[in-house]
Amino acid sequence: MTPRWTGHRQKEEPGNAGADGVPEADFARAVLRDLGAGVLTLDPSGRITSVNPWAEHLLGRSAREMTGQDAHDLLHRYADGSRVPRERCTMRDPPYRAPAREGSEEYLQRADGTTVPIIWATTPLTWNGRRAGLVVVFHDFSLHRSAAEDAAARTAALETLTGQLHLVAEISTVLIPTEGTSGTIRRLLQLLVPELGQWAAVDVCPRRQDVLERVAVRSSDHPHRARQLRGPITSLPEPARAAVKRLAGGDHPVRLTADTLLHDAEDPFAATHRVLFERLGGHTAVAVPLRTRARSYGILTVGRCGDAPAHTDAEMALLADIGRRVGLVMDNARLYHEQQNVAETMQRQLLTPLPQVDHVRMAARYWPAESAMAVGGDWYDAFLLSDGVMALVIGDVVGHDLKAAAHMAEVRNMLRALAWDHQEPPSLIMHRLDEAVTNTSDAPMATVVFARVEGPEGGPWQLHWVNAGHPPPLLITRDGGTRFLEGGHGPLIGMSATLHLGLDWPDAREELPPESMLLLYTDGMVESRTRPIDLGMAELRHHAGVLARRLKGWSVDEFCDELLARMAPRGDDVALLALRLPAAGVGAPGDTAPPPPDQSAYSPADPDRAAPGSRMQEPEVLDPTHDDAE
Repeated sequence: MTPRWTGHRQKEEPGNAGADGVPEADFARAVLRDLGAGVLTLDPSGRITSVNPWAEHLLGRSAREMTGQDAHDLLHRYADGSRVPRERCTMRDPPYRAPAREGSEEYLQRADGTTVPIIWATTPLTWNGRRAGLVVVFHDFSLHRSAAEDAAARTAALETLTGQLHLVAEISTVLIPTEGTSGTIRRLLQLLVPELGQWAAVDVCPRRQDVLERVAVRSSDHPHRARQLRGPITSLPEPARAAVKRLAGGDHPVRLTADTLLHDAEDPFAATHRVLFERLGGHTAVAVPLRTRARSYGILTVGRCGDAPAHTDAEMALLADIGRRVGLVMDNARLYHEQQNVAETMQRQLLTPLPQVDHVRMAARYWPAESAMAVGGDWYDAFLLSDGVMALVIGDVVGHDLKAAAHMAEVRNMLRALAWDHQEPPSLIMHRLDEAVTNTSDAPMATVVFARVEGPEGGPWQLHWVNAGHPPPLLITRDGGTRFLEGGHGPLIGMSATLHLGLDWPDAREELPPESMLLLYTDGMVESRTRPIDLGMAELRHHAGVLARRLKGWSVDEFCDELLARMAPRGDDVALLALRLPAAGVGAPGDTAPPPPDQSAYSPADPDRAAPGSRMQEPEVLDPTHDDAE
């Protein structure tokens, strides 16, 4: 039913009609009836003189009930329904004080006692040139206010979500394993405090079940106290061990409260977390597991202090997600170290212990590529041949991984077997190796220097060698003179036989002066992305000469270490083999000088392995009269 206009009516004058013949008074009433807003007219004293249908609808009151009533006393209220003092009424200003006013922070009371927020405007009424009252026009603002509040809530939620996404993005960047796990955890806590709490701690569960290691603690209010809390938490009682195991192995975070932990000694987390509340303060905390599906690593705890509210469910879910991410980082670090240990053990098994023969001394070093798992295709070798001659090998198989190391072992063992079985010049040994690698192995091409150190004990000595595409050996004399041994060059192993080129390796010979040093190395020593090989070889020659002049009393091991420190190779595998000859006549028949100290402990090979060709100690013969009971 269409609401009807009620209130005082003016008498219609004859002939006073609109352009379409409708009386102006009827037209005005139709406008007020269909305006879609509440309209009240007030006399100069503030009493209601007319009410339109929309006002009746919005206020739940009839025009008859409202007409003649004081509008302020009847309708104007605060949001809670209490009366607004008359002197504070913003809609009741006398007509002569303000031509028009508007606002949106007022409430009118419905007939049922509830209040409705309104948007309102007042305009003075003029009749026959005099101020005759006031018109109040108002709308129900509740729908608009709900929409605005909802939009504000959505905006706030979006801002919160955006902040959390930024935090997760920063945390994901921090958790990229570019450093040790302990450093990563410390950087993580820098992001969590004070963003998600005023303090945070990470506890790691080692293999011992009665120990918890607090590896990192951070507090925005008490940084010095936080640092003092790091360290092992030992002798955990059985309830604490069970609680930690249950939390670390579960999927859900746990809420902790200071009231419980500080006053209930029986609480299972009191043994592990009470000290955090005692030293760092706070009222609540959330403990989340650091784990993967297969393994548990520890607990992350984030605490709230002061006026900060307890963590919401959304914040707990965020912390749980962070805990899973940290668990993955710790799992990856564990796997990396396990693989590194396996790779290092494998490499040390593949590398050869060095024989120390008479007064000749050797040293070797191996540095894996920075991007590899401590293994690669570079190798060195030194062993006594069946004719008593010392054989030296330096080589490099393509690759920087376990596959390259496996191929290296194939090539190394083939060369060692061929050199032992055939007392032939190095050129023929290299030809046999090329044929064997090509026809019996899937190893890629390799570069190799194979050399024999020939000569009687006490000297003179001669180097007899061939070079299959490898950087040339460096000869360093006693006075620091240096020279690359460029002879003996031929194709890479795996090239001539594969391509049926029929190429050969020419034998080369060079006299080795007494007290000189021979240096065999792989290309990683002299070449990198930032250093071309020509420049690297020039630097190697310079540093080796300088060290030979300065380090007269140094061992060959100390020489290798200092040379590596000066060259600082980067990016590729590096194998280094150095041989130092004694002075002329030292070690010859009749010489009584003792040999230099054994330096085999410096070899990068596994210390439990014996050098190839070394003779085993004769077993001790037991005295049959010896009494075992003694």
